Amino acid sequence: MTTVVHDDDGGEQENEVNLDEELRSFGRLIKAFRKKTGLTQQDLAEQIRYSVEYVGSVEQGRRHPSERFVARVEETLGAYGVIHTAFREVSRRRGMAAWFLRWAELEDGALTLNTYECRVVPGLLQTEDYARALIRNVPPLPDAEEEQARVQVRLARQQLLRRTPYVQFSFIIEEAVLERQIGGPEVTAALLDHLLLCAALPNVDLQIMPKVCHDHAGTDGSFQLLETEENEWVGYIEGHKTGRVISDPKAVSVLHQRYAKLRIQALKPAESMSLLKEMRGSL
Repeated sequence: MTTVVHDDDGGEQENEVNLDEELRSFGRLIKAFRKKTGLTQQDLAEQIRYSVEYVGSVEQGRRHPSERFVARVEETLGAYGVIHTAFREVSRRRGMAAWFLRWAELEDGALTLNTYECRVVPGLLQTEDYARALIRNVPPLPDAEEEQARVQVRLARQQLLRRTPYVQFSFIIEEAVLERQIGGPEVTAALLDHLLLCAALPNVDLQIMPKVCHDHAGTDGSFQLLETEENEWVGYIEGHKTGRVISDPKAVSVLHQRYAKLRIQALKPAESMSLLKEMRGSL
């Protein structure tokens, strides 16, 4: 079965790795602990007050379990936190495109992250309502469970902004992205307020690329640059149903040159904040 998931920008993608395999692995883990304690599925179901069908579906990887289910199984089977830890990893990946997983892993250990975006506000800076509006805009439309999974994983990634020791962030966003008002004026107003709060963080530089810009180094599209814990740099680009981590030094160097130009061509951070406040006041 193919699982519909989302990318960093709100578009839908097909999960090429198939998250069902991760659920099956998680189910096998529960089954192993259950058998170690000598319980049948019926025994476990009675002790945790769930149906045997529910237990069977989770063990077979056909159902994403609830947090309450996992907590009760963990306690009943005495799994020393192993089941809960595995569940957190499955939940973190649920709603995330397979081809984005590698970048998400790199992002989680980044020292520096530079982002140029000309399509939408970057996922790390999105509000919940803005994220939902993006997800609902791109066919095929998700059901409520899929939508919630995508929103949750996107918001969870944002803890990077405030994690210590600080990751150093630089964002360059096209003014037109904000003028589009995805989700409507109220969503946009809240988004602008949120961007102003994020820009005030000591480790975040936010710049706006004005609509009128005669010299522009980003016409080839959005991209990101990341410094790893080993002080190595990698890049990332994505499109419809695709995403690619770039590790070739020459290709990464080109992205560095372009980003350096963009930082010069965009409004300075203080000017960008003034523009955001002006846009907020006009709504």
